[in-house]
Amino acid sequence: MDIEETALPGIGLRHEFKTKTGRRVGVVSLHKGRRELVIYDAEDPDAVAESLTLTAEESDVLAALLGAPHIVEKLADLKRAFAGLVGERIKILPGSPYANRLLGDTQARTRTGASIVAVVRDHEVFASPRPDFRFQPDDIVVVVGTPENTAAVAELFRTG
Repeated sequence: MDIEETALPGIGLRHEFKTKTGRRVGVVSLHKGRRELVIYDAEDPDAVAESLTLTAEESDVLAALLGAPHIVEKLADLKRAFAGLVGERIKILPGSPYANRLLGDTQARTRTGASIVAVVRDHEVFASPRPDFRFQPDDIVVVVGTPENTAAVAELFRTG
């Protein structure tokens, strides 16, 4: 699923995606921690049909209900389906050589054989991040591979 990211100068950041039924859904992350959940009109994709403003705490609860646990469930399913495959969560520490750098800079798949399948930041899930995704300190990187591959990614984020 493609997620479109748009900077909103002076406001925050908007992420949008299309559902399987063709409806556009967006989340606007405002600078002060609030989020707006937006559902666009089915007839006019530029018009908002519904919107809901959430506090930072409400956003965290919704993210916990929809986001990270779902990825963990999927990783558990993968682990059962493919013997030897594991999913690991690796935290980007402030002193990491890849804090504030692009995913593509890591060359993680080429160097380790493991795949970075998601990043969780402040309870927001970035599924299938692209090479231009910029890591931040305290991001949680979800990695899939063999135990050796995922350990190599953890080491990569620790030492470079």
